[in-house]
Amino acid sequence: MNIQKVTTYVSASLGILGLIFLALIISKGDDAIEMDAMQGSYGSVSSIILLAQVILGLTVATTLFFSLKNLASDKAKLKKSLMSIGAFLAVFLMAFFLSSGEETPMKDGEVLSATGAKLVETGIRTFYFLTIIAIGSMLFSSVKNLIKK
Repeated sequence: MNIQKVTTYVSASLGILGLIFLALIISKGDDAIEMDAMQGSYGSVSSIILLAQVILGLTVATTLFFSLKNLASDKAKLKKSLMSIGAFLAVFLMAFFLSSGEETPMKDGEVLSATGAKLVETGIRTFYFLTIIAIGSMLFSSVKNLIKK
């Protein structure tokens, strides 16, 4: 049995299972589901949510597996990918070392630790750095193309 048949059977069975769960939810009705939810029972809806999580997990695992398989088969792609990961890590480390963390009181009365505040600031700085790099590379490419013409 090849991978296409396996994929077809798994997709069909998950689709049929989703239809069954949907039919159960529709047959129960909105009012009954709302009453159950007010009492803390999410049994009728949680089955379809669990199915969605399983499908998402399978999709992510399959995508990662085949992506890594294709990267491992071509040394040039692997080298380029590792260089990109290294560049991203360099940007992240630069943002981390430029960030300062201070304990911060939050609205709910809890306190955000200095490490947590530093990580939040690192994420924001990383976003800004990557945005500046993207805009700069687009401008550079546009100017370079204008000069060539």
